[in-house]
Amino acid sequence: MRVGVLTYHFPPEPAFLPGTLAEELVARGHEVRVLTGFPHHPGGRIHPGWRQRWRYETRSERLTVRRVPRYAADISPRARLAGQLTFATAAALAGHGFLAGVDALVVCQTPAVTLAAAALRRALSGVPVLLHVQDVRPRAELTGEPGGERTAAVLRGLLRAADAVAVSAPSMRDMATVAGADPSRVRLVLPWTDERIFRPVRPSPAVRRLVGGAGRCVVMHTGAIGERQRLETAVRAAAAVPDRMDLVLAGSGADEPRLRELVADWGVRNVRFVERRSPAELADLYAAADYQLVALRDLPELRGVVPAELPAAFSCATPVIAAAAGDPATMVERARAGLSCPPEDWAALADRFWLAATIDAEARTGMGQRGREAYQRDMSLRAGVDRIERMLYDVAAGRATAPNPN
Repeated sequence: MRVGVLTYHFPPEPAFLPGTLAEELVARGHEVRVLTGFPHHPGGRIHPGWRQRWRYETRSERLTVRRVPRYAADISPRARLAGQLTFATAAALAGHGFLAGVDALVVCQTPAVTLAAAALRRALSGVPVLLHVQDVRPRAELTGEPGGERTAAVLRGLLRAADAVAVSAPSMRDMATVAGADPSRVRLVLPWTDERIFRPVRPSPAVRRLVGGAGRCVVMHTGAIGERQRLETAVRAAAAVPDRMDLVLAGSGADEPRLRELVADWGVRNVRFVERRSPAELADLYAAADYQLVALRDLPELRGVVPAELPAAFSCATPVIAAAAGDPATMVERARAGLSCPPEDWAALADRFWLAATIDAEARTGMGQRGREAYQRDMSLRAGVDRIERMLYDVAAGRATAPNPN
């Protein structure tokens, strides 16, 4: 089968899902053509050694990647909108020829790619589309950023018109249906991670020294530090149990400077920051911590979002503390792979931190192993691509499948 993939981010950016999807489809004998932009995430600047230009393609056996220029900055709402608009224009112009003749198009659907997906669908009229949805509600719509309402309306149109919709969490299935998707075309495909990176390892001495802990329980957060996480809650919780545990923040994001100021102003001694590491180093960090913290704000649209840190932690056999509502907490509880508490409740999270520190090493190992078993059974690359591949065959053949019981 000839498969097109539209994605806003692609390796060498930390875009595990589209990158591994393309590689796995190629490994299964499909021809894959990826349409994306030049790498600029994280940081909002084109990666060193790269230069944007109109015609840039790389080819390997059965995999071709076409990169198109875009406004590569996300430092403000208007800059983010400009990036989405320029990518949509370039993707439609290049995609008309580059993706001509594909049997089906997979859209790695994030809010940033919504406008491009709509433009490309018009340019490739007649090509069946599989939306692989990661987020049903654009942040711009929720925050009132420029173009937010328009982007949300376009996304609803895409959901109504898609030949198939893959959602990354059980609750997102209902959200997609409410937004306009045909329920008979919606399937659950839990997110996987890059299993070459995220796997059980022994922590190196250097990372043990970096993470520290002085014998106390170490809880680590390695994802984004932004408005969706509101990690001020975690800092307050850690400050309440200074003799029991250490909180290590190893991610980065817009909220990081403010959190550093809070830690300094409050004199919190058991919260430390570690500079963002390359993806290849993350499994080492996960292994050096006793728990991974998965935190999301208490917002309805986040209850059906599975952060990338969750499958990564499960795959690494690392126990999880989920300070979240909806699917992330349910997945941790169902797998018995850690602890959970309501989001944005520092007292409840402090209680979880205290309890986590009392759990012995053998019990923590059992939590981690149960998480890895749940990952391999329900969330692995093989399981996810099996489902995507079946959906691609179905839409290419122009037929619907029976409703999925999951």
